[in-house]
Amino acid sequence: MSPIDTSPLHDRLAFARQVKAASDRELLDLMRSPRRASIMHDIVADLPAVFLADRAGDLDAVVHWKVTGRPDGGTDTLELVITRGKLAVAPEPARTPRLTLTLGPVDFLKMVTGNANPKMLFLRGRMKARGDLGLTTRFPSLFDTPRP
Repeated sequence: MSPIDTSPLHDRLAFARQVKAASDRELLDLMRSPRRASIMHDIVADLPAVFLADRAGDLDAVVHWKVTGRPDGGTDTLELVITRGKLAVAPEPARTPRLTLTLGPVDFLKMVTGNANPKMLFLRGRMKARGDLGLTTRFPSLFDTPRP
């Protein structure tokens, strides 16, 4: 049985606390299971709710998040489009990104739940960035992640 039994759509803080309590092995097993698709879907659906439009200001940017380690060996690529203080998220890329962030499934779960610092992931080489590196430092501040 998985240590994660809730969705960020139902209770963002409870989801973050479950991620914090789970071991890396448990999180990896979860993200290699058939539940990965629904977890990714729920995270994508919840991103607009935690987007801080006032911090985005006049930023216009397309950011791709590449989350490795799918059960089939592939990568999920999420597209975030920030325009005029609004965020649109799509599970499939359609535009050329200004920034591409690539990280593993465990680090992704920890990052989006406030259990890992994105700047530290980048500095330790656990998250790779390609494109506008200045945006890399600003990007995490655009989201109100839980504090588990």
